[in-house]
Amino acid sequence: QVQLVESGGGLVQAGGSLRLSCAASGSIFSIAVMGWYRQAPGKQRELVARITLGGSTNYADSVKGRFTISRDNAKSTVYLQMNSLKPEDTAVYYCNHQLGASQFWGQGTQVTVSS
Repeated sequence: QVQLVESGGGLVQAGGSLRLSCAASGSIFSIAVMGWYRQAPGKQRELVARITLGGSTNYADSVKGRFTISRDNAKSTVYLQMNSLKPEDTAVYYCNHQLGASQFWGQGTQVTVSS
């Protein structure tokens, strides 16, 4: 069974940076589509960034130019580099793993951006 463990969340001042990591186990990681989602209080879960097995990426309009998703297949890890953080980025961030029709989720890591 696939297990995903997120890390790197925390409290940061507006304009600062954080780097989230998601380590996968029990996965054929190199052929999985990986993504980061977030959910703020009172809001619906939304896609933040996605990276395919071929390395193609896409981002939510709200984070384009500020966030970068990447993957290290040798380490079975996906990253989300978050720069120029805004208070509106405050949310629980979830790692997502998709292989065909099967999806798996991490437990989430809290990101809080203060002004």
